[in-house]
Amino acid sequence: MQAHRQQVRPSNELGDYLRSRRNAVTPEDAGIPVWGTRRVPGLRREELAHIAGISVNYYTRLEQGQSANASDAIIEALARALNLDEAERVHLYELARPTPAKRRRTARTETPNAGALALLAAMPTVPALLLGRRNDVLAWNPLGHALLAGHLPFGAPDEPASRPNQLRLLFLDAHTRELHRDWADEAALAVASLRYVAGQYPDDRLLAELIGDLSLHSADFARLWAKHDVRLCSSGTKRLRHPQIGDLDLHYEALHLPDSNGQRLLTHTATPGSAAADALQLLQR
Repeated sequence: MQAHRQQVRPSNELGDYLRSRRNAVTPEDAGIPVWGTRRVPGLRREELAHIAGISVNYYTRLEQGQSANASDAIIEALARALNLDEAERVHLYELARPTPAKRRRTARTETPNAGALALLAAMPTVPALLLGRRNDVLAWNPLGHALLAGHLPFGAPDEPASRPNQLRLLFLDAHTRELHRDWADEAALAVASLRYVAGQYPDDRLLAELIGDLSLHSADFARLWAKHDVRLCSSGTKRLRHPQIGDLDLHYEALHLPDSNGQRLLTHTATPGSAAADALQLLQR
């Protein structure tokens, strides 16, 4: 098991991430003149080091995993040179400056937040579910279950050893795949969000096992994971094709619970008076 986990979680996560971001920045983006044919898709190491104002030797050591605990100034300079957004910048800090204090009780089964459970019960007209940091479904209300996973038993989240997992459903469950009209976009966002969480909890054994299992059983997941994209999306639109009520567009909000170790409440709402709102009313009956 240990050897397999090392395969899916390379020891040099920082170097892999820096290379992926460096390859994503074109010379034109960086204002670098281009003459002739280039052998790399993005910036060369020396070009990125020059833009960031650091030595090529030091940057090379960073990318090769030979230098730990880079200063804030170095990390900020690389983030600017790579045009990182806020989520990507935070992820870079997590990889460059790992914090041992976060490595605690990482393999324990998650317990649903009591307040979130009460909130789920109090909002019967809003499809909602409670997710753990590993994307396990810790609970859902009847409408959330009917909207997203009516083919599963309603009590499935009550069994910690076999809870539904949003990532497993998205990549390995045919019903869930067909539910999303823009499955490719949904999958890319889900993996990029998981990459962000993995940077926050580098020693979470169960999270590492989830990533390894999905990499082994889903070529789509493995391809997306290898891109090292990072996003933290708390709101947006889901375009669904429900087997009972047809196509509908819903706005979602991911509400992160304070002091809950990564748990979040995911709600889905329709524009009042829209066809999607009428469809949700039909699903409640």
